[in-house]
Amino acid sequence: MSIEVGAKLQGKVSGITNFGAFIDLGEGKTGLVHISEISNGFVKDIHDVLTVGDEVTVKVTSVGDDGKVGLSIRKAQDQPQPEKKPFKREFRDNRDNNRSKPSAKGKPQNSGKQDFDSLMSSFLKDSDDRLSSIKRNTEGKRGGRGGRRN
Repeated sequence: MSIEVGAKLQGKVSGITNFGAFIDLGEGKTGLVHISEISNGFVKDIHDVLTVGDEVTVKVTSVGDDGKVGLSIRKAQDQPQPEKKPFKREFRDNRDNNRSKPSAKGKPQNSGKQDFDSLMSSFLKDSDDRLSSIKRNTEGKRGGRGGRRN
């Protein structure tokens, strides 16, 4: 029997370690199912899912030149995998909401749109303020000789 990548095979759990389970595939062939390939969910302890002697269906994921066989129980299951949607990050700047509120005279302070130069200057000012407060708070906490003391 030749073992090919992608083949589904029946096997018996012959040993369990903290990083995976060894599966006896018959005819003297043994493969390893890594702990991450046992189940779709998180597996903290393999003994909670598998015991020695269990019959399992595995899918061959890799066959090394040295004869090592990589297996997966998770991929052998016929459950459709949910499609992973790309993570989309929205950026909201709450500071802009405060700028467009009307002033005491009833006129808006800002029409909502600012030109690039004014946005850049306000960003640089905020950035400098934050950096100086970080420096001020961490400067005295550094070890070594000659540190500033307040």
